[in-house]
Amino acid sequence: MADLHNKKNEQEGIETVEFFKDLDKEALNIESFLEKNARALSIAFGVLILAVLGWFGYQQFILGPKNEEATKSYLAAQKNLTDGKEDLALGGKSVANPGFLGTYEEYGSTKAGKLSAYNAGLIEFKKGNFQKAYDLLDNFSSNNKVLVALKYGAMADCLSNLNKADDALSMADKAASASDDAYTTYYFTKKAGMLALALKKNAEAKKYFSTIDEKYQDYDNGQSDAFIEMTKYY
Repeated sequence: MADLHNKKNEQEGIETVEFFKDLDKEALNIESFLEKNARALSIAFGVLILAVLGWFGYQQFILGPKNEEATKSYLAAQKNLTDGKEDLALGGKSVANPGFLGTYEEYGSTKAGKLSAYNAGLIEFKKGNFQKAYDLLDNFSSNNKVLVALKYGAMADCLSNLNKADDALSMADKAASASDDAYTTYYFTKKAGMLALALKKNAEAKKYFSTIDEKYQDYDNGQSDAFIEMTKYY
């Protein structure tokens, strides 16, 4: 596979060199070059214009309204959640009340749709539907690193409840390193340490608690010292 990739790159390099050699020759006669390549240049320019117009049209006439509709749907579900109506907030059973599930399924490409997947995952977790919760959380993405860390942390909890402790530890480790926020990093480093301790992976547990002891004492009130001691005897 690597050889095939290298050959492809080599061929593309040869073609590029030859193309620029041709340009150098024709540069002495601009009119000849333009006349020779007028059709190809016109087609390329036309394709470029169509691509730009297509992107602009998608943003203005498809994605824009979708974002607006998705936001309205999300806020309606959020209100039900705030009012303690979790079943209505989850939704997904009728067009009249899409809820978070329906919003994600209909507008999954929008920010509101992705956030709906996150909220639906948390509700499914509370209901004890851990695999459904995991799958929904896995479909959430964001540029907000703290939210991504929270996502991985919730997925770790799902895996723990699915009796996949080793996978849960790996996911908690991802949560610990996903964000630059000090408290979030501390919280999930501690979670990873406790999972490692439960799995009797004492060396890994000590690594996590030692990190807390070195960097996050302000949040921990010395608890990490007790956990480090536990790794010696637990």
